[in-house]
Amino acid sequence: MLDVAIIGAGAAGIAAARRCGELGLTCLVLEAGARPGGRAFTESDSLGAPFDHGASWVHVAEHNPMTPLAAALGFTRFDGPRRQREILLIGDRRATAEERRAHDAACDAWEAAAEARAAEPGPDIPIAAAVPRDGHGGSPWAATASHWLGSIICGVEPERNSLRDYIDTGLDGENPQLAEGFGTLVARLAEGLPIRLASPVRRIRAGRIITVETAGGAIEARAAIVTVSTGVLAAGTIAFEPGLPPAVEAAIAGLPMALLSKIALRGGGPGSPLGLPPFARLGRQVQGPADRPMSWMIAPFGRDQAIGFIGGEAAWDLSRRGPAAAEAAARADLARFFGAETVARAFPEPAVVTDWGENPLFLGAYTYARVGQAGARRLLAEAALADGRLRFAGEACHARYAGTVGGAWASGIAAAEATAATLAGSVAA
Repeated sequence: MLDVAIIGAGAAGIAAARRCGELGLTCLVLEAGARPGGRAFTESDSLGAPFDHGASWVHVAEHNPMTPLAAALGFTRFDGPRRQREILLIGDRRATAEERRAHDAACDAWEAAAEARAAEPGPDIPIAAAVPRDGHGGSPWAATASHWLGSIICGVEPERNSLRDYIDTGLDGENPQLAEGFGTLVARLAEGLPIRLASPVRRIRAGRIITVETAGGAIEARAAIVTVSTGVLAAGTIAFEPGLPPAVEAAIAGLPMALLSKIALRGGGPGSPLGLPPFARLGRQVQGPADRPMSWMIAPFGRDQAIGFIGGEAAWDLSRRGPAAAEAAARADLARFFGAETVARAFPEPAVVTDWGENPLFLGAYTYARVGQAGARRLLAEAALADGRLRFAGEACHARYAGTVGGAWASGIAAAEATAATLAGSVAA
């Protein structure tokens, strides 16, 4: 019988397995998909160069547990300035230097207003209730700041996102990318671990032992760590016997999945087909309530790629409509900057479109907290069911670095260590 069954081979599951091995515990990682890594996935085949479908940045690198791991494996990092805009559009024209400064000031004011309001006593509120708005004392860039800092970066509109959780999990500091791909790093860290792919878990029965039922049969273990997304947990993909306590169910419901999608347009060879420097960023001012512009990164690491980012309801809409609709929307958005003929000539290959929203193994990109549910992360992380032998881990469970690979990794280690302590205590008893 195993010591620990780990459900999910994303960053948290991989970290938990590595830590279990260091602590002398036998474990098996059960992964429903065909690869390890979860929402950290680097693809090279269709693009000819690494492309991170999911996690791309080593957020808060100076405190991120992935930083020393990447360095030890010789990964190449690139540190670029935040909020850099090589081109900023207002309608169909480029912003002036003064207008660019006004844009930057509006973003600073947006974040400052959120921090100031969160510091005041009182109940949790939506982010939208704390930040400037166009036409309500804000600058002409207030809606653009909300779209960029809220809907795209957070993957959910500020009207639905908890202010308290946004502040508690805010990401600052160093923010590099890895030339080889963040998903490549996580996959390397999974090498040699006892991972069983294509093994979806259907049910977890927590009795005297933990029985994990998979399509290929039942696995028995002394303990289990569940690292799948809250989207999968909320969908009931995995049944629990006995059922989860109401507080745990409420925590899962309080941490739904946000969506950030990427559409990668591809050129015909190396280098930037638009003549822009590597990592050039493009953005434009929001033009009315229905406008949802993409944010662009051009030629990362000098590659012939233009990557459009879209989040929130606009991302969910494109996800439901399918890759062809997403590619068409991306080409139309980039054509605002360069014209349709230039975009078609520069990027003749079919686009690569991420599918986190529709993929049943994830059902979203990363979590946000509903208003009033900022404490749900800690509750889920500290849930110790079946006398501490059934625990949860993942980015949703990190109260500081939620939504990041580093947060998921740290939560996996914490869950493994807590499980080891529980098992050691049961042996001693």
